Amino acid sequence: PSLLAVASVNRALSDAGVRSETGLIVQSGEIREVQHFVLLLGYGATAIHPYLALATVADLSAKGIISVDPVTATGNYIRAIDKGIMKVMSKMGISTLRSYRSSQIFEAIGLGKDLIDQFLPGTVSRVGGIGLNEIAQDANRRNTASAPILPAGGSHTFRVGGERHLWTPQTIADFRQAVQEGNYEIFQRYSHAINDQAHHHCTLRGLFGFNATKAIPIEEVESVDSIVKHFVSGAMSLGSLSPEAHETIAKAMNTLGAMSNSGEGGENAERFGTDLGSAIKQIASGRFGVTADYLRNARDLQIKMAQGAKPGEGGQLPGHKVNDFVAKIRHALPGLTLISPPPHHDIYSIEDLAQLIHDLRTVNPEARVSVKLVSEVGVGTVAAGVAKAHADVILIAGYDGGTGASPLSSIHHAGIPWELGLAEAHQTLVLNRLRGRVKLQVDGQIKTGRDVVIGALLGAQEFGFATTILVCLGCIMMRQCHSNTCPAGVATQDPKLRKNFKGKPEYIINFLRFVAQEAREILAQLGLHSLEEACGRSDLLRFDEAVGFEKTRHLDFSPVFQRVTAPGPEPTDGKEPAGIYDRSTLIPAFKLEAKHQEATLPVHNVDRSVGTGLAGDVAHLTGEAGFPEGTLTAHLQGVAGQSLGAFLTAGVTLDLEGEANDYVGKGLSGGIIIVRPKPVDGFIPEDNVVAGNVIGYGATSGHVFVNGQVGERFAIRNSGATLTCEGVGDHGCEYMTGGRVLILGPAGDNFAAGMTGGLAYVLDEAGDFDLRCNLDSVDLETVDPGTADAEELKALLTAHVAATHSPKGKRILDDFIGWLPRFVKVFPVEYRRVLAAQQSK
Repeated sequence: PSLLAVASVNRALSDAGVRSETGLIVQSGEIREVQHFVLLLGYGATAIHPYLALATVADLSAKGIISVDPVTATGNYIRAIDKGIMKVMSKMGISTLRSYRSSQIFEAIGLGKDLIDQFLPGTVSRVGGIGLNEIAQDANRRNTASAPILPAGGSHTFRVGGERHLWTPQTIADFRQAVQEGNYEIFQRYSHAINDQAHHHCTLRGLFGFNATKAIPIEEVESVDSIVKHFVSGAMSLGSLSPEAHETIAKAMNTLGAMSNSGEGGENAERFGTDLGSAIKQIASGRFGVTADYLRNARDLQIKMAQGAKPGEGGQLPGHKVNDFVAKIRHALPGLTLISPPPHHDIYSIEDLAQLIHDLRTVNPEARVSVKLVSEVGVGTVAAGVAKAHADVILIAGYDGGTGASPLSSIHHAGIPWELGLAEAHQTLVLNRLRGRVKLQVDGQIKTGRDVVIGALLGAQEFGFATTILVCLGCIMMRQCHSNTCPAGVATQDPKLRKNFKGKPEYIINFLRFVAQEAREILAQLGLHSLEEACGRSDLLRFDEAVGFEKTRHLDFSPVFQRVTAPGPEPTDGKEPAGIYDRSTLIPAFKLEAKHQEATLPVHNVDRSVGTGLAGDVAHLTGEAGFPEGTLTAHLQGVAGQSLGAFLTAGVTLDLEGEANDYVGKGLSGGIIIVRPKPVDGFIPEDNVVAGNVIGYGATSGHVFVNGQVGERFAIRNSGATLTCEGVGDHGCEYMTGGRVLILGPAGDNFAAGMTGGLAYVLDEAGDFDLRCNLDSVDLETVDPGTADAEELKALLTAHVAATHSPKGKRILDDFIGWLPRFVKVFPVEYRRVLAAQQSK
């Protein structure tokens, strides 16, 4: 295989000290998919010649099977591979191919230690596996095959006679009949087909067996009603799913006493407090629909740090699925493509994550805070950090699953099975005396009670279901979720197709109760009285020799099955209190009623999330509307800590005389925040930074006025608020989808990267703003006198001066026409396209 050849030559050249002066070109007929290219580059290839892939594409064109000429066809193939390589590099946070080459950023599953040591040293392979002999047998088997045509394959979709899948036409038919009729016998037939891994070999857990123990009567095991309360639905957004499907899932889970997950797309406020409301509200990097009202109406607040099916990527809702209803919930324009970038764009450190956990706990003290992590090597260390950051729940998401809305190149060869990540997280938390602080949740194609019990034995206490729930509702695995053409009405916004939706809450209820019943039966066989008693009992698992075959006999699951014990008693300090300053100082200063009130209070840099608890209480009382503008005004003096005014609601004003740290106005939900330095002789606000990084992140409405410069990532993810300042660092307005921004000073590099909505006006005194603006997604325009743009700019400037008494703002207002030619309007190309489409209608 070309990978072994490249890796071994690369290693030999490096050991000889001549790799840097030698080109390493690989020419092979087996290279065809993105993963093949990134593996070869990651293990040292300088250049790649996939001659058979190029010849095949040209041949398909020549025969008329594809409609473009051979040159265009091969060019399209090369561009697709290039984009795939760049996507992988982006997911890993690597910006140049030179840095990616020989990086070996892979984990192997099923490769033996001898093979790794000889050819791929440094690569993680935790459960051992095959060596050169098995690889040679596979190669010889292919070479000597006498079939006239190649086998059907089937790695991308089910093919008769091809690669084995757990979801087959037969299992789907049995499953749907079982849940619709409430027939446990048919469910057991489906379950047997899934669990019969001797014929499938599709999952690691399919190779596990249970150690013999003394069984107990099933009557002694916790009830089905109790077990189902450990179940949650996976995060699937309103927008990705139809409203009918989304609401049906919520109703079913609420009926069971379990919890449904809103996904990252917000939720219709009319569902809050009803049996159609999602108990788990997700907060992802895009912040779509995340307001104080949304956060307050939750039992769980889930921070999406990663997703198992496509780790390193965020979500993306195509514009053709963003109708008026979805756009309203997500605070966007209809038809606008909504991108949720990878979380590492915004959360760089465990301290940043800890701050967001604190913000969420402050806005809703009654909710648990959970953090979603992807199953990968090292997730145990991350989980320990998350536990120390005072999360209540950690979700380990496996590579298997996804609702089909992702490109295949995103979900194939990405992530690892949850069995490995869950075991590592549980063991690491135990060894670090942190296990009692958090609950562990797991998801990723959990289909049967056997899956649930194995998850519990490896350390899980809660279990997520997603794809199976969609199949309950009618999903037929067409994999058209992203195209808005779901024929079952499950994953579409098309009104005609939505009429095809036939799902009922009872189908989900039947399924989850069947799973609970099956889990109950297995627990009885293992002599365990409850899922809680099963948690961490990995000593009851073993490698099942009965399902072994030539490629599995060298696997070693002992690191997974190892049962560890804590080296001592766990700390008892509990979870972090919510918004100490806010709840002890700011909230008592006001009565929660719609009458004008003011208070003057000191603030210090240790005071975090100031105003956030008040915002949560106002949202709890008034919903999304808040109070009338100017109802509650807090005059703050000093230096504010992190997240001043996070999720601040309408009717609340924070007027700070001093300076502020990062995350001012995070998730702003209608409130007003003013930051102006204390008047000091010789201090010029426009020349100094008076507020930190990431201001207005994910704001949906309201105003932020800063009399001075700010740090990096100003107004990123802004979807409806108005923000003004007098100079910004790098990455201003990144991924902005709505709202208005006025900058009365210099802007750093990469301004407007990924910006698809809203407008920004930037004062370009040096005349070189175009060199620092990311022009991939925006156009730059002048602002001419007498236009609507000029009037809007003047109104923004007037409001800024009125709020902050900005000296620079006053100078510009006094000679507005003279300053106007120096302003640049930043106009997103996508925004222009959407507006044009609306006007044409």
